[in-house]
Amino acid sequence: MTSQTVTLRRPTWRLWTGAAGAVVAWIFAYRINGPLWNWFVTDILGLDLESRTGSAAEFFLYDTVKILLLLGGIIFVVTVLRSFMSVERTRALLGGRREGVGNVAAAGLGVITPFCSCSAVPGFIGFVAAGVPLGITMSFLIASPMVNEIAIVLLYGLFGWRIAALYVGAGLLVAIIAGWVIGRLHLERWVESFVFETTLRGQPVDLAGTLSWNDRFTIGREEVRTIIRKIWPYLLVGIGIGAAVHGWVPEDFFVRYAGPENPLSVPIAVGLGVPLYSNAAGILPLVEALNAKGLATGTVLAFMMSVVALSLPEMVLLRRVLKPRLLAVFVGVVAFGILCVGLLFNVIL
Repeated sequence: MTSQTVTLRRPTWRLWTGAAGAVVAWIFAYRINGPLWNWFVTDILGLDLESRTGSAAEFFLYDTVKILLLLGGIIFVVTVLRSFMSVERTRALLGGRREGVGNVAAAGLGVITPFCSCSAVPGFIGFVAAGVPLGITMSFLIASPMVNEIAIVLLYGLFGWRIAALYVGAGLLVAIIAGWVIGRLHLERWVESFVFETTLRGQPVDLAGTLSWNDRFTIGREEVRTIIRKIWPYLLVGIGIGAAVHGWVPEDFFVRYAGPENPLSVPIAVGLGVPLYSNAAGILPLVEALNAKGLATGTVLAFMMSVVALSLPEMVLLRRVLKPRLLAVFVGVVAFGILCVGLLFNVIL
């Protein structure tokens, strides 16, 4: 039995040669992406890159390929890393933690574990049923969609480490403080009663330690196909809007109406972001275009966080387990935290 397990886990030369070839191909495609589309727009389409149409076309083509390349690479690597972390381990790490320390741990785990708004209901039920306090569970649910690794790497690729670090710090701060506040309010009575009646029957099998490298790579490839298949329409819409903003909106428009001097710029950004439905990959092209037009950094981050953390589909899903009052408190606390972060960044940057 032992020798068989070792054999299954031992990577073959073909597996790693193929992986190395894929890395080289990815780097080559990423390096030629910009020059390729510059040539295509100017020489094939005959457009001037300084014109509105040429600028928008180049933005759309370049960003589409760039974000798809980044998404494919990031999703694959993160999925392979996530294969070492199971849901049961996550619950074990959070269960029994005290408030404060537990909120910090939950927010940190929310960044690296495979949960998003689409898994809000089963995640919430599983955590509460396992004895994780409500406030700590909320910190996890806020951090997981808001500060995900895909958004971090995409932000780094688009804006550099400084903006990416600001985003991570702001998102974790909102998740920690919002979860702590909700926990201190003792609002368990506003959770649907069936959640507490749910029991975990037996211990699920933890397969994380039994997978071979071939299994992990296969899971990674499947995850890339699944996620891109789900989000590509939203991605194209986001890039299209970003291209329109990049090409046709006047340079001083956002500086005039949404610059750091305007005290209402951040509330307006949060108010516009909450009803929108997108994910980090879909909203980033629009964020990039807004930033290029001179929108204040705090306002851009507040808009992005409100879209990602407070989407309408997530609210509809959470309504199944949260009573309206607790759902309203959740939205209000998170929106207020995002608002404060945006205002703070506009002051200090």
